Amino acid sequence: MDSIDKLLAELQAEYKEVQPEQQSKSAIAKSFIPLSPKSASLMDNLLAEIKADFAKEDAAIELKRQQELEQEGIRQEQLKAKQLKALKVEAKEWLAKVDPLSSEGLWFERFAESYPSKLEAAIEYLKNN
Repeated sequence: MDSIDKLLAELQAEYKEVQPEQQSKSAIAKSFIPLSPKSASLMDNLLAEIKADFAKEDAAIELKRQQELEQEGIRQEQLKAKQLKALKVEAKEWLAKVDPLSSEGLWFERFAESYPSKLEAAIEYLKNN
């Protein structure tokens, strides 16, 4: 909206420049003729069109920003899914290699008791280490 206000101020400044600048104040006061309703209406219509154009542009920019945010969210979800898939593979390999009678294996058995499966426990363990 600041850009609309600036544009309106520029239009007013240009309009004032068009009027004779070298008349004295009293001559201006005597010869002042207000805008006819028709020219005022045209000016209002022009300003309304400009405001509508800016509103459309702002809406388009906002829509584009929202679409970019949605795309970024999708990319993040895909990245998380890919990382989880890789972590599952790593967890399966780790479970196959860990000696259940070693100190790490015994500790993991206790750790895994609070998880629905050993695979989920291994994923959590590897994710944090």
